[in-house]
Amino acid sequence: MKTSLAAACLALAGRALGAASFPGSNLYYAAGLSTDQQDYLFKNLQDAGVKVLRVWLDGQSESQKGTKLNPWNSLEGDSPGSYDDTVLTRLDDVMHRAATQYDIKLMISMHSYNTLKANNDFYGKYWGTGDFYTNSDAISTFQKRISHVMSHKNPNNGKTWAESSEYIFAFEAQNEADQPNNHPDTTSKWQCTMAQTIKDNLNGSGDILITTGGGGWVDASLPDALFSCDALDVLAIHAYGDGDLTVSKLQPKVDMAKQAGKKLIMQEWGVCYFNTENNVCNSGGISGDRDEKIKEFADAVSKVGIPWMYWQIIPNSDPHDGYDYEIGVDNENWDTLKSVAVNTANYTAQFDFEKWLL
Repeated sequence: MKTSLAAACLALAGRALGAASFPGSNLYYAAGLSTDQQDYLFKNLQDAGVKVLRVWLDGQSESQKGTKLNPWNSLEGDSPGSYDDTVLTRLDDVMHRAATQYDIKLMISMHSYNTLKANNDFYGKYWGTGDFYTNSDAISTFQKRISHVMSHKNPNNGKTWAESSEYIFAFEAQNEADQPNNHPDTTSKWQCTMAQTIKDNLNGSGDILITTGGGGWVDASLPDALFSCDALDVLAIHAYGDGDLTVSKLQPKVDMAKQAGKKLIMQEWGVCYFNTENNVCNSGGISGDRDEKIKEFADAVSKVGIPWMYWQIIPNSDPHDGYDYEIGVDNENWDTLKSVAVNTANYTAQFDFEKWLL
């Protein structure tokens, strides 16, 4: 399918000045969507100019965010090497459909701190959040997980995931590693070790990017040590608080990244549905200025030249459960988010991602 005319025109305008910025989105449970749900979501994402969708490998046993799902198990269960490749097989078709029909590539998150903390697989049960990042057995076992994922062959193109740059934008080791940011130096070392493992599995190819999985806030996402990790191409930022999503906060990070030869991406950001503080978005009345905040935050991120990925755009009406940053397509606030997403291509990015986009 062809990109919408408005998005294409804006992209051309942005490229006239330099590399155009671009929007993306997250959907941690994409592996559970039916083909009809995928088509509905991907068509709306494409119309909004979205170029990258970030997905996870964690299992889901029930509906999420009001989205009816076909359940699946996590990639690994109760013991090392106990792989259930259902999630990989599901994503084989998701990535093929997204790329070939909607010009959207996937960013693959190999694991999440959420799963580690909740003891949902053996990593948490064996090593917990304390030893996981330092124990030699934990490290080597997780490296085997990375190799398993990247050597998985997609029947749609006959290639391993490591070779599937036509489908995959980037790999990351873990979403929000050490999310409380208790040991940033230790976690940075772990991140760099895993980035090197991903690089080794790419066998010298630079056609798929290697990124971090962000942190709980801007500074937690960007510890100094990551800027000197040779194996990392992209440093990912997560930001939900008002103080983080500003030009004054982000511009120094852009300058640091450019000096270090790294790219930045705002991998997660969102605006709370409730009228509580944006970074404690779990209750309260309906926020009356959500549309304005969406415009303000998207503008700030784009002004400093960082491409962004919203958390999350979902293929159904948002039930407003729990921590609620989600926006459903054709639901409240969607028109505003779609508008700022399309307009993102009218900003010049400080980091050139053109080679890795469709």
